[in-house]
Amino acid sequence: MRAFTDPSELRRLVRDGLGPGCRVTGAERLRGGSKKGVYRLTLAGAGAPPTVIAYSWAPQENYWPSVPSPHPSGLAPFLSAHHTLQAAGVRTPHVLYASEPDDLALVEDIPGDTLETIFTTDPARAAKALSGLAVVLDHMAAHTSPANHTSEDLALSQALNDLTEASARDPRIDAAAPALANRLHELHAALTPRATYSLIHGELGPDHILLTRDAHPVLIDIESLTHSDPEQEHAYLRLRFGPHYAPLSRPLNPTRLSLHTVALHLSLVAGPLRLLDGDFPHRDVMRGIAEHNTREALRLVGRMS
Repeated sequence: MRAFTDPSELRRLVRDGLGPGCRVTGAERLRGGSKKGVYRLTLAGAGAPPTVIAYSWAPQENYWPSVPSPHPSGLAPFLSAHHTLQAAGVRTPHVLYASEPDDLALVEDIPGDTLETIFTTDPARAAKALSGLAVVLDHMAAHTSPANHTSEDLALSQALNDLTEASARDPRIDAAAPALANRLHELHAALTPRATYSLIHGELGPDHILLTRDAHPVLIDIESLTHSDPEQEHAYLRLRFGPHYAPLSRPLNPTRLSLHTVALHLSLVAGPLRLLDGDFPHRDVMRGIAEHNTREALRLVGRMS
């Protein structure tokens, strides 16, 4: 049985961050994270908010096997991403306190639904939130950085690594590996480097968007924030938002979008299958993600039966 963050650590975090008058009266570990623990803490005491969210990047919260990951994790990348998004005018939960030696943070609790939930329960509110998200994406696209790397080179390299790993785990991918590698190289060869790149979230699904009472989007799970092709962001948005993507659509380079789309599908085959090597509890979800993206990757090179 995996042991998570000790409740005494969370109580100490609240005392250090909010003062000795605040005490924890309840703690609920929220479902979803694979690299960090997310806890809703109920508080009591003079001046204490009713609830706060605690993030813990303790090693025992990380379900990934001990292999290199292309995505950063930990308090330091979280704080860096938070400051960058603030500078770009993008809303994230307010950081109330951070304990760097312990990789722990307290942030504002934003009660209510995610954008994913209200697609079915409140379509009118979802439409308003999508309009707000489109503005957020425009702010992020305008927050550019000079290129100190080549996005298409990184995408190709990571995709080929994911292809190798997925091929070792799924015979269908293995059979299509030459065609998939050729497609990646073909798309990469058709591109020329950009001078600047835009700010992207990297994993911006509707489950990573909380909503304020007025349906304003608040981004969470921000540790993968980086500057890269907007096409990388939109490949993920198209996949995760599906029929709700249209309000977010923007003019894009179709070849770059195709490269990032193939790379994304391969990542979402290799990553979930790797995660299943460990004790991640929501196994059917991961198998479903890997299966869907296997089929999509094969479809892109005409290998679906």
